[in-house]
Amino acid sequence: VQLQASGGGLVQAGGSLRLSCAASGRPSSSYVMGWFRQAPGKEREFVAGIRWSDGNTAYADSVEGRFTISRDNAKATLYLQMNSLKPEDTAIYYCAADAIPYRAILRLAAAYDYWGQGTQVTVSS
Repeated sequence: VQLQASGGGLVQAGGSLRLSCAASGRPSSSYVMGWFRQAPGKEREFVAGIRWSDGNTAYADSVEGRFTISRDNAKATLYLQMNSLKPEDTAIYYCAADAIPYRAILRLAAAYDYWGQGTQVTVSS
């Protein structure tokens, strides 16, 4: 499975961005897919996850109500709509896939088997 993230950029505080993650190589509909982010000097942290089979979602407290994760089955693409962005959202954002079938949405990066290359999001104040 290959993941290709895109959509990052520079935006002012309060603005919006939509990240995309195109999956190729026959990703299974049983996977959980997620978005993580890593700011300079910090550990990679969970942002949001979605169970591909039933659309169940989970969010970090810091983004709940501002970010929305979704997927397009036909396009095998994962999205992250980010609204009301804050300077503390600045980070490299990664998409990831957990290949264990039908597992719960885990928030630990080590649980994910496949990773995209990351896309930079910078929010200016």
